[in-house]
Amino acid sequence: MASANKRPAAPKASPVLVKLQKIVADIRESGNATLTRLTVLKRWFETPWRIQAFGVFIARQAIRRRSGETPEVEAMFVEAHEFLAGMDPVHPTFPAKAARALHTRLVAFQNEHQRLEWGAVRVIRNWNLMLVESGIGLNLWHNIAPTEAYRLAVDYCQHYDPRYGNGLNGPSAERIEEIVSFVHATEAGEEA
Repeated sequence: MASANKRPAAPKASPVLVKLQKIVADIRESGNATLTRLTVLKRWFETPWRIQAFGVFIARQAIRRRSGETPEVEAMFVEAHEFLAGMDPVHPTFPAKAARALHTRLVAFQNEHQRLEWGAVRVIRNWNLMLVESGIGLNLWHNIAPTEAYRLAVDYCQHYDPRYGNGLNGPSAERIEEIVSFVHATEAGEEA
């Protein structure tokens, strides 16, 4: 006989959620984790529309994290914010022409290259603006590989700490927790 006070069982966390939460726990416990631990996301991104939703999510997170920008940079953030406003976070629909135009402006805004002995590199002066550019870029091309979304996750989560170098440490834990919330909400939206 079932008890009237018995609560329904909580939904079981997906394997990717469990692994992401383990990365956060490891960072909090030991201070650091390798960037390659985020490869767990590649399989999750094999569902193509998840890549598009992730691009919108990262662009919004980067816009939210901006602070103390020059008027020119702030204008780019405002334009991107207005473009993304009201867009469905699980199944975003991009007006292709407007998305390409915004992406082109974002690329052109930080299109300085510096010649080094092994070749030219693009100079990124505002990392969050580059994340917005990359997030929107995930929505522009058909058949984008899960690897591209994984790279954006790495770009979003990585942090340099002189004790550990460039990896998952310090603020990375909070950013991975944000991705955990995104994955959880996306999976819940799929089941609804």
